[in-house]
Amino acid sequence: MPNTALYRLKQNWLTAYDTSLKQVKLLIGSILITAIINIMPGFFRGIEDRNGIVLNDWVLTHLPAYDVSIPIFALIWGMGILMAVRAFYKPAICTTYIWTMIFVCIARFISLTLVKLDPPAGLVPLVDPLTSYFYGHAAITKDLFFSGHTSTMVLIFLHLEKKRDKIIALIAALIVMALLLVQHIHYTMDVLAAPVIVYCCYRFARAFDL
Repeated sequence: MPNTALYRLKQNWLTAYDTSLKQVKLLIGSILITAIINIMPGFFRGIEDRNGIVLNDWVLTHLPAYDVSIPIFALIWGMGILMAVRAFYKPAICTTYIWTMIFVCIARFISLTLVKLDPPAGLVPLVDPLTSYFYGHAAITKDLFFSGHTSTMVLIFLHLEKKRDKIIALIAALIVMALLLVQHIHYTMDVLAAPVIVYCCYRFARAFDL
């Protein structure tokens, strides 16, 4: 019987999705997340066109604003690549990751619709040509409560399984949360609320074995 790395990888995928139910969950989740990604540009343009309020944020008031776009996205994309590699070799986590992401996106659609905010004073635009697709290649400053960047980092932390990976992901998440405030991209509450909401979405997905 072959014992090559490619054969073992194939067996991992076959084992992870060895029933029709598992395959359907992955398929439906993939379809939904694709639909959400295509909805995002129009949704964020609508958010950007409305008026909101400016919060009096004590932390931001005492924190000078600097452009730290490069380290923010270096950390986010670096951890994203690590997550993709780990999922490639441990495909069983893909379904939970996708469905948790779906619930997080739905939660963000609801919270962004209900919590109407204008950007913090001193905001320095966050520039990343890769994620600009989700905003329809437009400058979006009102994607505020709750933080999508923080959510991404927490989502990765929750799904990584190796102890070293989780430590790295936790440190990276904390750094990104701090840098988002340094750049005045988010209010403090946007950043602090994200881990709590993402964890609830994660537990919800796990409760239904998604």
